[in-house]
Amino acid sequence: MPINLKTATVESREQRLGTIIGWDGKASDLSKESAYARGGCDAKCGQKARRICELRGPFTQGSVCSEQMVECQAGNVRDAVLIQHSPIGCGTGQVIYNSIFRNGLAIRGLPVQNLHLISTNLLEKDMVFGGVAKLEQSIRDAWKRHSPKAIFIATSCATGVIGDDVESVATQLEEELGIPVIPLHCEGFKSKHWSTGFDATQHGILRQIVRKNPEKKQDDLVNVINLWGSDVFTPMLAELGLRVNYVVDMATVEELAQMSEAAATVGFCYTLSSYLAAGLEQEFGVPEVKAPMPYGFAGTDAWLREIARVTNREGKAEDYIAREHERVKPRLQELRELLKGKRGYVSTGSAYAHGLIGVLRELGVDVDGSLVFHHDPVYDSQDPREDSLAHLIDNYGEVENFTVGNRQQYQFFALLQRVKPDFIIIRHNGLAPLAAKLGIPAIPLGDEHHAVGYQGMLNLGESILDVLAHKKYHQDIAAHVRLPYKKSWLKQKDPFVLARRAAAGSEK
Repeated sequence: MPINLKTATVESREQRLGTIIGWDGKASDLSKESAYARGGCDAKCGQKARRICELRGPFTQGSVCSEQMVECQAGNVRDAVLIQHSPIGCGTGQVIYNSIFRNGLAIRGLPVQNLHLISTNLLEKDMVFGGVAKLEQSIRDAWKRHSPKAIFIATSCATGVIGDDVESVATQLEEELGIPVIPLHCEGFKSKHWSTGFDATQHGILRQIVRKNPEKKQDDLVNVINLWGSDVFTPMLAELGLRVNYVVDMATVEELAQMSEAAATVGFCYTLSSYLAAGLEQEFGVPEVKAPMPYGFAGTDAWLREIARVTNREGKAEDYIAREHERVKPRLQELRELLKGKRGYVSTGSAYAHGLIGVLRELGVDVDGSLVFHHDPVYDSQDPREDSLAHLIDNYGEVENFTVGNRQQYQFFALLQRVKPDFIIIRHNGLAPLAAKLGIPAIPLGDEHHAVGYQGMLNLGESILDVLAHKKYHQDIAAHVRLPYKKSWLKQKDPFVLARRAAAGSEK
């Protein structure tokens, strides 16, 4: 279905894509239940989203909300300010995001600075009388302190409950200040998965920052939708004679504005890039590169060839692919020998996990299980070439224990016990301590580009060797700690047994 930029509020992932956060079974079964590629549905069928039977747990130990994703996206635009229209507690993530932001700038060789984030600090009386006056004052404060090129406003559960008219304030101050003042509707209770926060930020950028009807096109410029990772795309795309425009994190407002001038848009993960890439194509005619993600030989080959086709650089791509295959294969073969018989487990965002499992299989590592934090049955383009789960299965085979869950500690124990991996790869580190208590070392991928492309296979292989060298340390931890669960739960084989009981009770 088309992206609707006429309204300031983005459709949630559940509405657009049919996103779920609870499922357990074989990867091939999930693919059959959800995939537009296998189900015969394409963009012309008019179906907004696939519906999958979802396992719903009776409680949640903890998760992340959409507002935090706005915080780590809009808050990371270098010459903008993000105002969190919320109680101060919603701003606790500013500490860790500031650290990540500074590290990301340093990795990219950009001037290191702090985030420009302001909280309106809503109090009890504001919940009764409204917080519009505080929001207006905060916008003026942001302008005086930082002279930003744009101001983003993140809503919160609190402002959603009291119904503050954020859009009217934004429109008034935008006219007064002469810069974009952008409301981002990201109330945590509106979506069960935090990835809707990515879409909320990108929706606001598409509506109010991206340059409409650009006078020129930059035929060698490619938008790369990413987070804070190292600069691996510049050297890769330079081989095709292309320049990189990194967005959204650590970009400037001008770099966001020029996205409409680019020759194409790509990303490292469809969870992050789906909405923005589809919106740029629909509204501004910038082609989204529709191909598997650049992981492993199969994905990277197809990704480069599609970029080359879109930008008319096919010859350069084939030369580069051949050279890279020849370069990495000797060390890759050595890594396969060193990792023979090792068993890995991937616990990251959904599309990213599909790519990482492919890389592990390239390295000869057994992957019998994975936990993805949500699942999108389709992406916004609804193009089968972006069906990353089908690509994984078709090129690298089955994953017997494939689980969808939003980072629940009490489930993770049983998930690991049934596959008993030698190591785990994890993106969000909250689950890593539990793995350590079971004697399982974790590779925390703080740099999300670590496994991208041909070099990424070698990078990940070396990281696995490094972490396996600490196996004895983790075994010692396991021998001296106790888990905070009853013995009856530790004996439980089904991590979703509570959800199944709740479902059975509701049916009765």
